Amino acid sequence: MSQLPQIRIPATYMRGGTSKGVFFRLQDLPAAAQVPGPVRDALLMRVIGSPDPYGKHTDGMGGATSSTSKVVILAKSDVPDHDVDYLYGQVAIAQPFVDWSGNCGNLSSAVGPCAIAGGLIDPARVPHDGVAVVRIWQANIGKTIIAHVPISNGQVQETGDFELDGVTFPAAEIALEFLDPADEGEGEGGAAMFPTGNIVDELDVPGVGTLRATMINAGVPTIFLNAADLGYTGAELQDAINGDPAALAKFETIRAHGAVRMGLIADVADAVQRQHTPKVAFVAPPREYVSSGGKRIAAGDIDLLARALSMGKLHHAMMGTAAVAIATAASVPGTVVNLAAGGGNDRAAVRFGHPSGTLRVGVEARQVDGEWAVTKASMSRSARVLMEGWVRVPGDAF
Repeated sequence: MSQLPQIRIPATYMRGGTSKGVFFRLQDLPAAAQVPGPVRDALLMRVIGSPDPYGKHTDGMGGATSSTSKVVILAKSDVPDHDVDYLYGQVAIAQPFVDWSGNCGNLSSAVGPCAIAGGLIDPARVPHDGVAVVRIWQANIGKTIIAHVPISNGQVQETGDFELDGVTFPAAEIALEFLDPADEGEGEGGAAMFPTGNIVDELDVPGVGTLRATMINAGVPTIFLNAADLGYTGAELQDAINGDPAALAKFETIRAHGAVRMGLIADVADAVQRQHTPKVAFVAPPREYVSSGGKRIAAGDIDLLARALSMGKLHHAMMGTAAVAIATAASVPGTVVNLAAGGGNDRAAVRFGHPSGTLRVGVEARQVDGEWAVTKASMSRSARVLMEGWVRVPGDAF
């Protein structure tokens, strides 16, 4: 039995939006883990406590949910006009892999504060009081995020009165701008936002049927479905989906076949190694419901209902990247999301209802040579340091 001592690695444990994760500076990782590959993945899995057949992450920093099994690596950016590189890893809970295929929109809100506190931002760019504008290079997907971080007395301001549905306590508001959030597209049609070349497709799913779907690459690759086509109202909370193994299996089958149709994987069997993307979401016209926290959401306060699955389970609120996808799809006439929101083509923002409450996302969309393009999506989140110091991992863990 190994008796190698544990090693200490500087790290910060942060909440960002409705997620939390372990943040590292690239320079602080062991040399062998400063480059992508199995050594890095093994180290980060051990930090989180995966794979865990018990599904608890008792022996690690993870929280055994898709919202809390996350890692982030930050470094000073070499990309022109950017301050910090942000690399995000979604750590599988029961299986031995880290999914690097997409971004986490919620943790994006913690990148600016962490980079400032970690000395990765030029001090000249941080005011004594005011707002620091941090230009983030999202390395997973090659996109720019601009974070507006409040500063008081030369330090990141973390406390405040901004309330975010899905987060228990208020904090300081951080405004995020996701520039040109649509992917370049790997799918059969080659369209920038719609990989099939269509805003709505008939998606054939063996054992499930044929579903009308909008498949979009914006924020995160997402498959949007009508709630009614699945037998849902769109107002479901977590237990209605996560407590139904047959429903979860059906959604995973839909996700796998949609991923093939989007050109993200070659075969449905490959979906098991790409759990983070694409997402599956279902939408419906507005209706009144009570959120998981007991808040009554009036139909008149929202444009549509949206529910999304992440890592095989219904999310307790909404992933930030999926929120970008919702706003983008809502701005394009004729998509499943746009029709659920009442249709139209003059939408500068969308407010949707999710299991924990509501979220407003701004969007700037336009048509160029007959193709839809989104130049920016924006939303407000909050972030807070939960703990800082070192994480410890056994010396033989990687």
